Amino acid sequence: DSYRPNIGMTLVRHPQYFVPGLPHIDRVELVIDEDQSSRVTAFLAGKYDLGPEFMGTINRSDWNQLKGQIQKHRPGLRTAEFPSNVRMGVTMRSDRAPFNDVRVRRAVSLAINRRALIDATSEGVGVLNPPGLPAALKDWALAIDQLGEGARYYKHDPVEARRLLAEAGHRAGFSTVVDFHSFGETAIVDGVQLVVKDLKDIGIDARVNQREYGAYIATVPLGKYDGIVYGPSTPFLDADSYLATAYLPESPRNNMKVNDPPLTDMIHRQRRVSDMARRRDVIFDIQRHLATMVYRAEVYSIVSTAVWDAALKNYGPNLGYDYGGRLMAAWLDR
Repeated sequence: DSYRPNIGMTLVRHPQYFVPGLPHIDRVELVIDEDQSSRVTAFLAGKYDLGPEFMGTINRSDWNQLKGQIQKHRPGLRTAEFPSNVRMGVTMRSDRAPFNDVRVRRAVSLAINRRALIDATSEGVGVLNPPGLPAALKDWALAIDQLGEGARYYKHDPVEARRLLAEAGHRAGFSTVVDFHSFGETAIVDGVQLVVKDLKDIGIDARVNQREYGAYIATVPLGKYDGIVYGPSTPFLDADSYLATAYLPESPRNNMKVNDPPLTDMIHRQRRVSDMARRRDVIFDIQRHLATMVYRAEVYSIVSTAVWDAALKNYGPNLGYDYGGRLMAAWLDR
């Protein structure tokens, strides 16, 4: 119905919607607010029916600190917890020195203290993701201890990281840049500082470069960055979307610039297999291969806390951007 730049938009019920009798809700107001504390305050005051963060969630730190106030001001609030399919990680250009050397990429992964990151940014609650896929896709994602040889690179081992750097010719370390955008989340700002500290501990002098949203989106997804990137990956709902988008050489969003013929073959092969079990085996092999190559050092995903008003009926959270699907059959009992 209307779009107001930097303020919000209004969606209204289509009188000729293709499902008879739906949707029940006549109007949806979407609000743009880049300030996290402002969003939480507005939610506490009852301005929003869904949680103020992505997918209608609330940050765990806010929830833990304000749970009593929220339940007092908004009795009957509904909640649900589930692993997010948004993955935080460190992305590297595999076609440029020094990250074209797998030993350097492995060193970066070994440098990262994943448990400390989860403790500091997510109140100690998070899940480790295998390479390529989020743990949230539980039917397709391997546990870390099932990654074979590559599982070792998920350990926090700065001694081995320094050894690998020295073996790769970087005994004195090197300097690089870490690009990131906060997406309005303090957890990302805190997380990038911890990653920089971990890298410094093994001799990599990483300078933080916070990018404005427009500049970030116009460059980073296309591989236009100088050093490495810390941040979230786009969430999908199918394994192929993650793998083909990120790793096929012809994909414009292959921002690691991966050109790995055995990997390309496996990605194409899982597309051709109709038997579910056989396709799953190929995708498991892909994850084991990625674990040894470390094109992207996976860090963690949060465990999301979805919240919604007690008056919102026939509603539940799910993964992805499907706000429409979640609200199509919902109604407000007020």
